[in-house]
Amino acid sequence: MDKTIAHNYARALGSDAGRAVMAHLRSITVERWLGPAATDAELRTLEAQRALVHQIEQMIRRGQTGA
Repeated sequence: MDKTIAHNYARALGSDAGRAVMAHLRSITVERWLGPAATDAELRTLEAQRALVHQIEQMIRRGQTGA
């Protein structure tokens, strides 16, 4: 993975505002619970959103550590 893009993620989302955005994204995806009535499409959509948030978090960590 290109270290420059990881560094850019860390810089763009490492500020107080960026951390607030990430906390919001996490709250509406990773920490969201749909319940037993959720449709297959709803579950798939939420899982895709969660995967994207996890990818962003991973890029931030890589950019912060230089890995």
